[in-house]
Amino acid sequence: MTGSYLLRVGENWVMRSSKRLALAALAGTMLLLAGCASLPENIISQPEVKLRDVQVMGLGFNNQTFLLSFDIHNPNPFTLPINHLSYGLRLDGERFASGRTPSDISVPASGDAQFALTIELDLLSTAPQLLSIVRDSTRGEVPYQLEGQLGVDIPFTPPIPYRTLGTIRLNSAAR
Repeated sequence: MTGSYLLRVGENWVMRSSKRLALAALAGTMLLLAGCASLPENIISQPEVKLRDVQVMGLGFNNQTFLLSFDIHNPNPFTLPINHLSYGLRLDGERFASGRTPSDISVPASGDAQFALTIELDLLSTAPQLLSIVRDSTRGEVPYQLEGQLGVDIPFTPPIPYRTLGTIRLNSAAR
């Protein structure tokens, strides 16, 4: 009887130890995954995205076409493969354009890259703001605010936000 009692106590001890070991392993794994998930955020420095140029490509009765040109500076010691980007652009305080687009830009380590987007705007919804912006741009530079996110093709890396304030002169290719 004593032998079976010891056996039962020994089995319980073994079961309790196994459960403790499994729980400790699970907790360790969770901590490791939580640390890894936030790792890229802490390692990747925020790239600088600037609006380089806004060109009026076409003015039609129903819509206007603009070419937005951007510069990206990568301060990181590794290439940033950008697979999509979102953007919101305000010119002279007025919402001008926003969107999300796929991309295949690779910004070299500690280097620069350029990209351009063609956008079409509806004349009826944007006419008052556009007229004001275009009229003001003939007198000088227009202040802009650019913000969005860069989606990078690096595992476990969330989109990287960017925000830039500056001034730009509107250029017309249709003149």
